[in-house]
Amino acid sequence: MTAPAPIRPLAAVHLREALQAAADRRPTAALAALMHIDPESWAAIEQRARLLGTDLLDVLAHAATGGTR
Repeated sequence: MTAPAPIRPLAAVHLREALQAAADRRPTAALAALMHIDPESWAAIEQRARLLGTDLLDVLAHAATGGTR
């Protein structure tokens, strides 16, 4: 198995901000944070989500529902 591509530190911060905004039910802020993620990091995030058997939309939905979904 090939190691996942790296996620830039700033992209990780933006992802964390997006997840927190989703949890706080601030979809506009979540989208804004996601739009700041560079393409290479975005691909790496998607790759990691696939390795976990999910995708980024499901992760965001999970955050938005407080983990009850």
